[in-house]
Amino acid sequence: MGERRIGVAVDFSIGSRAALKWAIDNVVRKGDHLILVSIRPDGDYEQTEVQLWEATGSPLIPLAEISDPNIMKKYATKPDQETLDMVNLAATQKEVVVVMKVYWGDPREKLCEAVDNIPLDYLVIGNRGLGKLKRAIMGSVSNYVVNQSSCPVTVVKHGNA
Repeated sequence: MGERRIGVAVDFSIGSRAALKWAIDNVVRKGDHLILVSIRPDGDYEQTEVQLWEATGSPLIPLAEISDPNIMKKYATKPDQETLDMVNLAATQKEVVVVMKVYWGDPREKLCEAVDNIPLDYLVIGNRGLGKLKRAIMGSVSNYVVNQSSCPVTVVKHGNA
């Protein structure tokens, strides 16, 4: 089996850490590429890098740079320590390549774009657990991605990891 590209949607919340942990424990195996896909909201970013990458997303960011707060600042992204610990451990214990790609815009559209453009073989996404009313108004990102993605998607409910 060749190397696989396993994507995990990360926003550095409890739900995304649960999805990441689940992916590392259940899907990722030696030789895989673990790709953290982070979607930043559209905003008024001053950095020229963000303006350059707004349409296509950032370049793939290697693990050493993901761990460097000064480098991540130019992507308007701030990974939490628990997420960094998990991916560093996975990189060494499971012998996987860990990279991150940052997109700006609507998470539903950008996650589907990531699946096609990276391209991903598999995507794991957390579930924020919106109540029925909020989900009816806002729509569920995970529901949209499950129905629109061109690769298999697993939704990890927070608390099930």
